[in-house]
Amino acid sequence: MSEEESKWYVVHTYSGYENKVKANLEKIVENRGMQDYIIDIVVPMEEQIEIKDGKKKATLKKVFPGYVLVKMIMSDESWYIVRNTRGVTGFVGPGSKPVPLSDDEVKAMGVEEFAPEVDYEVYDNVRVISGPLENFIGIVEEINLEKRKVRVSVSMFGRETPVELELVQIQKI
Repeated sequence: MSEEESKWYVVHTYSGYENKVKANLEKIVENRGMQDYIIDIVVPMEEQIEIKDGKKKATLKKVFPGYVLVKMIMSDESWYIVRNTRGVTGFVGPGSKPVPLSDDEVKAMGVEEFAPEVDYEVYDNVRVISGPLENFIGIVEEINLEKRKVRVSVSMFGRETPVELELVQIQKI
């Protein structure tokens, strides 16, 4: 089985159970050695800025409450595992027959960006452009395109501290 055969499916959950479903499913996948069939589980979140008591506060909100996205290779066993995970009410599709998302739908949901372009490299000086460390300056230590993460060494409280950020949170100086 190859990851190319996997597709994204939408799973309906009890409202408020999205993260529990993700955690339960990840545990089951690990225990049963199903990593080749159930590749990724995502609760789409977006950052929202709230202003409380005159202070800006960033919070993460679920983009699709009541839904979890699962990247998997559909088989009787993988279907059964997902379908019978506590908190799951079923797959989204006609007559509960799972229908995979198209590539365009996956892109539109922002679940899977396709290999992002980065204009910086390891050892480059960068500025953090969003998040709690906004405006911090650092040096790129490691870039992980698969996980869409970058490790940057920033100077905090007088010492260099490695922090993990999203690729889009920094820009080259």
